[in-house]
Amino acid sequence: MYSSSSSSSTNPQYLHDVFINFRGEDVRRTFVSHLYAVLSNAGINTFLDNEKLEKGEDIGHELLQAISVSRISIIVFSKNYTESSWCLNELEKIMECRRLHGHVVLPVFYDVDPSVVRHQKGDFGKALEVAAKSRYIIEEVMVKELGKWRKVLTEASNLSGWDGSAFRSDRELVKKIVEAILPKLDNTTLSITEFPVGLESHVKQVVGVIEKHSGDVCMVGIWGMGGSGKTTVAKAIYNEIHRRFDCTSFIENIREVCEKDTKGHIHLQQQLLSDVLKTKEKIHSIASGTATIQRELTGKKALVILDDVTDFQQIKALCGNHKFFGAGSVLIVTTRDVHILKLLNVDSVYKMEEMQKNESLELFSWHAFRKASPRGGFSELSRNVAAYCGGLPLALEVLGSYLFERTKQEWISVLSKLERIPNDQVHEKLRISYDGLKDDMVKDIFLDICCFFIGKDRAYVTEILNGCGLYADIGIAVLIDRSLLKVEKNNKLGMHDLIRDMGREIVRESSAREPGKRSRLWFHEDVHDVLAKNTGTETVEALIFNLQRTGRGSFSTNTFQDMKKLRLLQLDRVDLTGDFGYLSKQLRWVNWQRSTFNFVPNDFDQENLVAFELKYSNVKQVWKETKLLHKLKILNLSHSKHLKRTPDFSKLPNLEKLIMKDCQSLSDIHPSIGDLKNLLLINLKDCASLVNLPREIYRLRSVKTLILSGCSKIVKLEEDIVQMKSLTTLIAENAGVKQVPFSIVRSKNITHISLCGYQGLSRDVFPSIIWSWMSPTMNSLARIPSFGGISMSLVSLNIDSDNLGLVYQSPILSSCSKLRCVSVQCHSEIQLKQELKVFLNDLTELEISHASQISDLSLQSLLIGMGSYHKVNETLGKSLSQGLATNDSRASFLPGNNIPSWLAYTCEGPSVCFQVPKDSNCGMKGITLCVLYSSTLKNMATECLTSVLIINYTKFTIHIYKRDTVMTFNDEDWEGVVSNLGVGDNVEIFVAFGHGLTAKETAVYLIYDQSTAMEIESSIAMEVEPIPEVQVQSSPDVVMELSPGVEAQPSSDVETESPIAVKSEPIPKPNDKIFVKLAKRVGGCLCLNQN
Repeated sequence: MYSSSSSSSTNPQYLHDVFINFRGEDVRRTFVSHLYAVLSNAGINTFLDNEKLEKGEDIGHELLQAISVSRISIIVFSKNYTESSWCLNELEKIMECRRLHGHVVLPVFYDVDPSVVRHQKGDFGKALEVAAKSRYIIEEVMVKELGKWRKVLTEASNLSGWDGSAFRSDRELVKKIVEAILPKLDNTTLSITEFPVGLESHVKQVVGVIEKHSGDVCMVGIWGMGGSGKTTVAKAIYNEIHRRFDCTSFIENIREVCEKDTKGHIHLQQQLLSDVLKTKEKIHSIASGTATIQRELTGKKALVILDDVTDFQQIKALCGNHKFFGAGSVLIVTTRDVHILKLLNVDSVYKMEEMQKNESLELFSWHAFRKASPRGGFSELSRNVAAYCGGLPLALEVLGSYLFERTKQEWISVLSKLERIPNDQVHEKLRISYDGLKDDMVKDIFLDICCFFIGKDRAYVTEILNGCGLYADIGIAVLIDRSLLKVEKNNKLGMHDLIRDMGREIVRESSAREPGKRSRLWFHEDVHDVLAKNTGTETVEALIFNLQRTGRGSFSTNTFQDMKKLRLLQLDRVDLTGDFGYLSKQLRWVNWQRSTFNFVPNDFDQENLVAFELKYSNVKQVWKETKLLHKLKILNLSHSKHLKRTPDFSKLPNLEKLIMKDCQSLSDIHPSIGDLKNLLLINLKDCASLVNLPREIYRLRSVKTLILSGCSKIVKLEEDIVQMKSLTTLIAENAGVKQVPFSIVRSKNITHISLCGYQGLSRDVFPSIIWSWMSPTMNSLARIPSFGGISMSLVSLNIDSDNLGLVYQSPILSSCSKLRCVSVQCHSEIQLKQELKVFLNDLTELEISHASQISDLSLQSLLIGMGSYHKVNETLGKSLSQGLATNDSRASFLPGNNIPSWLAYTCEGPSVCFQVPKDSNCGMKGITLCVLYSSTLKNMATECLTSVLIINYTKFTIHIYKRDTVMTFNDEDWEGVVSNLGVGDNVEIFVAFGHGLTAKETAVYLIYDQSTAMEIESSIAMEVEPIPEVQVQSSPDVVMELSPGVEAQPSSDVETESPIAVKSEPIPKPNDKIFVKLAKRVGGCLCLNQN
């Protein structure tokens, strides 16, 4: 194997520019590695043998061919060169190509004297003889080859080359070699940086993208902030691949050309045509130039690089269409504006990221010290400068060169200055992006963020700047596209430090000597000077004054009298005295931290406020008389430890965010909060004195986030919380709430919850909450990801050996008389079966494990009625008594369809399946379940019954009725049952038992009027389609509802028969079994009745 900077060439004679011959163990990882990197970065197509062949192994045809198709060979002679017969045979081939084809040979004597090589002296000569003897066993052949080797060594050492001992460093030697090679190749390579630190990885990634589209037209964008190295990377890519194409063109500084000359587009078109045609072409208009370019490029494999594009029209004028190019062509565009690349619909966008710390320090050191690491005594200073540059190659180069050979004191002085004023060269380069903004509003947004909002939430900043009329939604998007702004973790706005400094310098230089005449004030000394001397002017739009480091400060409000355009104001530990009417009425954002007043002054009348923050204040009451603040959207009173009550919200009709974290004395929330139609966020974290929430708060249909963490005295959330239709996030960690509201799981929009020890996505947490309600021995803090994800081992950890029906015994079912049914809505039959498997797995397996133990036990019966069933139960009761008294077999003697008022379906085991007949919706009066069971204990079935499940495989629903509901079934419960049963629905009813009771056979009787039943029976031949077997897959999200019912009086819904000995007789099959097993561990076969 081998590596090469390119895999092809337009010249069929030469595939490589340079072949390097060297002794690998000596110099591969040092000198040769460096030489290869610099040659490649210079666009020189270099062959480097990477094959690790054993000594004495024949050189393959591949290596000999590589020498033949290379223009130049560099021979690196080292101390141990002659130990390798491989190197010597390569040398022999090289010198042969020189004699026959004029092959250029350049020797380098690295750590070995040229005369030693020329005359093969000392160890060098001895090693040569050893290599010959090891390589050739036959004496005559050995002598002959040794003579050839001596000859080529002498010839090569007599050629003009370089003696490494004459150079101070490898870098200097490599530079000389490259400078000598470039003219010999007659290449059109582009000059790039002298110190290509980190360049190779960028080139490799972009070239990799291009090679993936080798058969098509490939368009690649290189995007990044000014000074990030886009042009350097583009040039290096050009040098790497330009020989692969029929024609090439690198058009540099497009922005500058178009800005300086009104005919800039035409000049660029002429340059492109000149590169392609190698002749000058006269262009009279942009349109004719575009047409000519398309005509000349069509069908050609071209490489075109457009550097520093600032407008899409620049690309359109040159070659902004796939149709311009032939197959295999490549168009590369470098820009600071990613939106241009989106318009061009490039195949890939390569973003130039900041350099890593180690690479930054290395690049800086090359420019500052002309070596890869800092000079002694300058390490700390160098790291500080590199950190200031923030991984920006331009800044590292400019500042490194500026500090070259300067004293340590000068370095310190430069760093101090940079804290206030950026380097002018860096500033001018970065300012190009700012000047390129056409919209003054976008420029204002940029400067506001530079000075005040870095690290702030994007939505928060957008709200404030929109309130200033700046259309921040689109403005911020444009700044991101232009590489002037970025969105970091948690949606915070970020900016490169040098971009920030550039923006602040634009503000500073507008009035360098008079801060009061600047549009924005943020630097501590400047603000203090303006306030102390009362020099503020109408120009000032924004001001921030933070006195955290220097203690408190007090100023008169009249210092703001002339700042009539003040929009943004942030104060910290600053007191204002006097008439607050002096403050600008244009204020949109007031962030006043650690204020000392007990309430907002009455003359602080700011009707245009959008955001008002009074964090860490001393207020006990926000306003004595709440002002009408129609535009206020954000109110933040966090950490105001003396605040006892909220303001009257009726005067804040458009409030969207209410933040009152850590208001430890807060005990009263004004009921008018329920009238806030636009409220999105309520944050009451750590309000430890708050006992309850007003009922009006639950009427807020717009609220998306409710935070109550740390509210230790709030012990209950009302069931009315379900009325908060937009609520997506409920966070109440370490609050006093003892019980999750039952209604919360009916919420359709909530996505994240943290309450009563449950935390996570609602689709994961809700099943855990319901599971805890349904499992008396389950710890309420158990973490169960979803019904479908509950494993047998997890459930077993919480099941007592004598409590087989854990899943179906619910403490909530015994403690809350209103809750009568749990409904599970699935999205598919596959999911339904998965959920059903979880419900039934443990119970069914345990029941089956006892089957062998109860084979000789007596049978009993259990009747369960729903709706109008009493007459049927009487008939069934008599039939069962007779059957149990006279039948001593295991045969089925449950009554069938021999009674005109019912339709019967039977199955073995604890469940029965059926298909709802036609016309049943107008005639079904009730349902009776009959279970034939046996028990290892003397318990009655009514004691062992845990729940009844009605599974609708057509509607994908599971309804779970608790034992108390089953025993007190009322009309509303019955309406709930029939509303879920549609004509043709495939239904299964499962009766769940515990305590060692096992069902042998189950029947369901659908009760009708006699005439209706006869019509149904005659109109169907019991055409029940089998439910096809479906492989169980992992369960998707499940919607679960808790159905509250009405209070019901006990009735005789459940009847039992006394045990009678059973005789053994053959069992006639009443039904075909067509339901598949829900899981291997569910042993009962679930069947449909089929005639």
